[in-house]
Amino acid sequence: MSANKRGLRGKLAVPSTGPTSLPIPLRGEHPAPAEAPPSLGGSATTARRVEDHAAQHAEGAEAYGAEPGTISAPGEPVSSSTSRDSSARGTEAQTIVHLVRHGEVHNPEGILYGRLPEFRLSELGLSQAETVGRVLGQGHDIVSIVASPLQRAQETAAPLAEALGLPVGIDADIIEADNRFEGHKVGGRGGALRDPKYWPMLANPLRPSWGEPYLQIAHRMIGAVYSTLDNARGHEAVLVSHQLPVYTTRRFLEGRRLWHDPRSRQCSLASVTSLVFEGTTLRDIVYSEPAGASDPSQTGA
Repeated sequence: MSANKRGLRGKLAVPSTGPTSLPIPLRGEHPAPAEAPPSLGGSATTARRVEDHAAQHAEGAEAYGAEPGTISAPGEPVSSSTSRDSSARGTEAQTIVHLVRHGEVHNPEGILYGRLPEFRLSELGLSQAETVGRVLGQGHDIVSIVASPLQRAQETAAPLAEALGLPVGIDADIIEADNRFEGHKVGGRGGALRDPKYWPMLANPLRPSWGEPYLQIAHRMIGAVYSTLDNARGHEAVLVSHQLPVYTTRRFLEGRRLWHDPRSRQCSLASVTSLVFEGTTLRDIVYSEPAGASDPSQTGA
């Protein structure tokens, strides 16, 4: 694979999970990625292993003729982050789209609530939302806040919107993934996975067969990101979404296969996955945990 074809995936040695998070980038103060920046977590060996595995399973942007790390609007030429020199970069407006995962949800029964209504933030979740609002509300050039239609996402967006005096837009394209286990406890004693009548749903975990296809999630999320990029060009914007949509978007843009082990997702509660663009070209992805780390496999999170 040539250097150009490696694109962002070749420049960001990002393993699937790790304990380390970086400061949330500020527009205009975020430099172009170094040739070999440190990984967001784990060892360089782990990062290379993830990269090598991804090369065998092209399923992200590369599967559509685009190079990983590049988004091109309809009718616009596709450009590569590795094919542009620094002088050309300086002429393009930098825009940052922050993908925020909602805070912890009040879910005493431990069910998979998916798109069910009236699942609100817990007391901890409200505190996490306040933390995100405080961190993003100071020093950031945010001009747009959009949330999923679900209550937990809107409640997470509320403190930031209040701090900045901005309205919260609603976009159904960044809603939680559809899931046929919705409303059920999935794992453990009494969980749906122990009931044979649900086993046919597990026929194809690569799609996955129990819910909305990963590729469909990526498509709708990328559409929302691109709309936001256009509306907030030269500034920063926030999209408040959910764990699987945010993490699927990241894997798509990094050119990695979309199917994965849910227990390895690097997308903690109230985390921020920042997409740094120059013009319409994605230059960097920065993952941050202003409210701390959480267990990606926790039911109800």
